[in-house]
Order: sequence, then C-alpha cells, then structure tokens
Amino acid sequence: MLRPAAILLTLLCAGPALAQRDSTARTIDIEQVEIAGVRPMKEIGVQRTVLDSAILRENISSSLADALSAGSTIFIKSYGRATLATASFRGTAPSHTQVTWNGMKMNSPMLGQVDFSLIPSYFVDDASIYHGASSVGITGGGLGGAITLGTKEPETPGFSMRYIQGIGSFTTFDEFLRLSYRGERWSSSTRVLVSTSENDFRYRNYDSKQFVTDANGQIVDDYYPLQRNRNGAFRDLHVLQELYYTSRQGDRLSFTAWYLDTDRGLALLSSDRNSTREKRNSQTERTLRAVAAWERLFGEVKTGVRAGYTYDDLRYLMESDPDGQGNFTPVTDARSRIHTFFARAEAEYAPNEKLMFSANVSAHQHRVHSGDLSLIDATSGRRADTLYRQQRFELSAFASAKWRPTPRLGIAADLRWELYGDRTTPLIPALFVDWLLSRRGNVILKASGARNYRYPTLNDLYFQPGGNPDLDPERGWTWDAGVESSLKSSRSSLRLSATAFDSHIDDWILWIATAKQGVYTPINIRRVHSYGVEGKLAASTVTSGGWRLVFDGNIAWTRSVNRGDKFSSADESVGKQLVYIPVWSGAFTARVLWRRWELSYKWQWYSERFTMSDNNLGVLGRVPPYIMNDISLEKSLPFRRLDLSIKGCIYNLFNEEYQSVLGRPMPRLNAAVFIGITPKFGKR
Repeated sequence: MLRPAAILLTLLCAGPALAQRDSTARTIDIEQVEIAGVRPMKEIGVQRTVLDSAILRENISSSLADALSAGSTIFIKSYGRATLATASFRGTAPSHTQVTWNGMKMNSPMLGQVDFSLIPSYFVDDASIYHGASSVGITGGGLGGAITLGTKEPETPGFSMRYIQGIGSFTTFDEFLRLSYRGERWSSSTRVLVSTSENDFRYRNYDSKQFVTDANGQIVDDYYPLQRNRNGAFRDLHVLQELYYTSRQGDRLSFTAWYLDTDRGLALLSSDRNSTREKRNSQTERTLRAVAAWERLFGEVKTGVRAGYTYDDLRYLMESDPDGQGNFTPVTDARSRIHTFFARAEAEYAPNEKLMFSANVSAHQHRVHSGDLSLIDATSGRRADTLYRQQRFELSAFASAKWRPTPRLGIAADLRWELYGDRTTPLIPALFVDWLLSRRGNVILKASGARNYRYPTLNDLYFQPGGNPDLDPERGWTWDAGVESSLKSSRSSLRLSATAFDSHIDDWILWIATAKQGVYTPINIRRVHSYGVEGKLAASTVTSGGWRLVFDGNIAWTRSVNRGDKFSSADESVGKQLVYIPVWSGAFTARVLWRRWELSYKWQWYSERFTMSDNNLGVLGRVPPYIMNDISLEKSLPFRRLDLSIKGCIYNLFNEEYQSVLGRPMPRLNAAVFIGITPKFGKR
C-alpha cells in the first residue's frame, strides 16, 4: 500500500518528461519512506517463471522453443531447424509438460506432447511456466510442470500496423505483418507470419568417415567430408485473428482463431549413406485452434466461460525412388485427423483481503482417426487396416482455497479430479505455503507438494499395431522448496530465486520391443526419481549516462534416474540417468540499450546427454556437451511518417559443431537481417 509521502516521491521522481510539462517542479528532501505492496493471493507458494517479452520478441524467426531455451530451465530436445522440438521439464518426458493456449489444452491427445517449433514466439503475448506442483492449478498431468500461453488485446489506441521482413542464411525468408485497432469498446488484431527456407546448411559429417587409397588400394589417409543438409526445406504459414469487446455493463468478450499450414522436409540423418535423391521424408500439418470467452465481475465474484475447437490434419510421408527415375512410391503414409471440442466454466470469490476461493470445470471431447495407409497385407495383397478410430471424453474439476492470515504468511490448498473415457484418476491434492522472511530484501520462502496423475494417450492405448488398452495412469509425488528475493531502487532492480525439487513417478509408460519382432508396445514399467536445483537471476540498471543494462539468466542441475526393476536380464538401465536429459544446463541473455541502439547477447550451455538407457559412453552412446552463442544489434530510426528498425543477428557466433539429437546436425555460423516498418497513422 502506498503512503502519501511515497506518492509524492513518485511524482517528484517522474523525470524530465514531467519537468517539461510543469516548469515549477522542484526536488525537495524528505524523510525515507517505505513502499510496500500486497503479494497477489493467486501466487501463494506458486513457483512460476514469466518469460520476458524481450525474449519472446527476439525476432520473427524464433519459435517458442527458442524462447524457452533462453528464458527458462526447460531443456528443449530439438531435431533441427523447423523440425520437432519437445520439452523436458525437471527431467521428465515431453508428455509430462502440459501446455494451454488461452485456457485450452494444446497437448496432442494422440502423442501427449507439444511441438514447440510450431509456435511462433511473435504469436504469444503472455507465457508463464508453472514448476512441479504449481501445475495442478492449471491442469492435471503436469508431472514436470505446465506452460500457459495467451494473447492480449492491442495496447496502442487507434489503428496501427507493423511489418517485418527477414532474410537469412540458407535462403531463408521470414515475413510478419500485424494490423491492429483499439477503440473504446472494440479491439481487433490480425497477425500473419510466413517462413520459407532451403535449410541446406553445410556441416562436417563425423558419422561418415571417408578413406583415401593409393594406386594399390591401400588406405593412406582418411577424413570426414563436408556435406549439405538434405531434404530439410520448409514452408510455414501462421494466421492469428483476435477480437475483443467490453460492454458498458462490464462484460468482456473475446475470440481468437489461429490457423497454421506447414510443409516440412525431414532432413536425412548424418548416418544416411544415400548419395542421390532416391529417398525423401516430409511432414505436412494443417491446424485450426479457436477459443471464445466471456468474463464479468459481479462484486467480489469473477466469473467466466470459454468454448473452443481444435482441428489437426497431420501427414507423415516417406517415399523412395529405387530406380532414380523420379517415380516415388510411398514407404510410409501415416495420416491423422483430430477433432477436439473444449468448454470451461470458472469462478473466483474474494470475500476479503485474507481469503480467496476459486473453482473451474473443463471438458475436452476428442475424436481421432489415425493410421498408416501404405501397409499391404501379405496374405490378401490389399491395403492393411491399421487405422484406429477412437473418441474420448475428458473432464477435469478443480477447487482452490487461499488464506493469508497475516501479511507475512500465505497458505493455499488445491484439489483436482479428472475423468478420461470410463476411468477416473484419484483426487489430486496440492498444498502451498509461503512466508515473508524479510521485508528489507523482500525475501520469501516458498514450499509446495502435490500428488499428480497423467493418463495414457490414445496412441498408448489404441495404436495399431502395439497399443495397450490395459495401461494405468502414471502417478507421482512432487515436492519443492525455494527462496526468492527482489530489490528495487529508482534506477536498478534485482530478482533472485533458487528452488530445490524432488519428484517420484511410478508406472512410467515406456514403449519396448515385444517377442513379436518389429512391434513395440507400451507398458507401465519404470519408477523414476527426479531431483535437482533450479536458479534464476534477473537484473537491470540505468546509468547516469542513459545506458540501460539488462541481464536474465538461469541454471539447473537435474538428476532423473530410473529406479524401476529390470524388464530383462540384459537391462542395464536401472540406476542410470534417463536418455537425453542433461545433468547441467544454463542460459543467460544480456542486453545493452542506449538511445536508439540495442545490443543483445545470448549464451546457452548443456552438458552431455546419454542416448542409451545404460549410459554407455561409446561413440553412439552420448551427445557431447556444447555452448551456443548468439549476438544481435538493432537500430531504430524515427521518421515523420513511420518508424524504421534494422536488426542484424549472428547465430552460433563461434561456429560450434554440435547436435541436440544424435545424427541430427545443426547449422554452424549463420546470420539474418530484419527490417521493421511501423507507419504513424494520423500523425504529422
């Protein structure tokens, strides 16, 4: 709560802009004042990371995968540019990270995961990461955590436009256009993003050693050849339409629709020995997401209703041309169509400053049609029926009570219950506590614990061949405790946090080969113990010379160990780190702003990742550690009729040779230039 003296101090320190309006403004000395704020009731004990808008707006070619890598402790497993990018949160699987967009779940009902390479960061206005137990307040199944994504109505009154053109290495072109309008009652925003690239970067292939022989056929030398990335071209189209309306009675209505159309070639592995274009892989996807919402405040009660729909048409096609005559025939033609209907009702009630209650009910109805159309039955010679057609209704009910008996202490309890198909999960409880240890440094201690469940995906249950309809939900206990502190002065701010977490997950679903050769099936087999420490630091300062320095960094130490029983005598995975989970990871972003210049530097580091469950240290058993460096420089140029910005980016500054996934080379040193145009409508 601001005291009168604090308000006076704020007015006096408003800076030159206020002095220009009132030449009589004076600075006087007053006694030291204390500025205290009330901590939000919703945040009691919650471990939440909000992605900085500067990270989301790095450039139009960035996906949410890039933003998460730079701004959080989440490890992104990437198969290369414009290919699958999944999240590992606190050492868990990609399906253990739940993602919502404007309140509607984005996780595929077939796979349970989200491809973050398909989410442009320029289409996200608000991104929050809920760690561990804190995800229970968002949705069930977040054994690692949850990510909420949202859009907001335009901030600039009147009509505005923003256009950005990007040109990069490997014949890459990016175009972004946003048209927006904000009036007294109505607001509208239209965003369009188009990205194309040949993606034919050069790399040294360490999986294909070449030998040099003499006239007698004796090997006299060897080398690793330089090759180009093959079959990696892509084209992405994204369109986002938003409408917002506020009535005189206080009703807030919104509608958002997001359509994406992608056609991506899946680059060949570095171990692929084909020297001709006799094989090609591609993935096409057409997805529509739409959400309509209504909100209104009735005294101390806030209510809201949402309804949404998702349509996803996905095709993976592998073709071969053994004769080299251009007559490609399908080897695999996997197609999936998904319809999801969504509805949600929610309410919040705050009778006073010490109590708050909330509840919501959400429902998803999935309809899936999926299978491989290329398989031929050996007996009949006809196309084999591998399609599965399934429907599933999912219901999630949530209730929460938050209590702050004193300004220093906060206690919250969450309870969630879920139904999937004709089965239910046990109650999912979560408890949160925070304590203001010191007002001087705003030092807050936080602790939370939760029991959580994630039910099997439709592929886990019904995939043909191999689905297992008898699977049980994965279940786990998650605990975390941490401390955070924030300091702020008129010119500088500092925020620090550190959290220790411990998670036990039972009945982990794992796909393994069965006695029937070539067929994999999922079973509840593993018990995984995940534990570690996360740290984050954010700081900014403004010098007397007008320079602004901003720093955002994070680091994580994560152990994710298989504590289950051996499923065969040859199984050596027990007691070992899970595959593709780095023990150490870290990232930071530093920015320097001066007048109309901005210099940005990003640094990322990951320790080695094992590719085999027994943690074999052979050549194919690990992905080496790597450090990534990116730098960019931007200049803003104001003109009478428009604002112009020019930005140059250099990626992989020190030409690092690295991989995120074994056999998937990544681009070395490359660059891009972005030109932004913002017309000044109605201004002279």
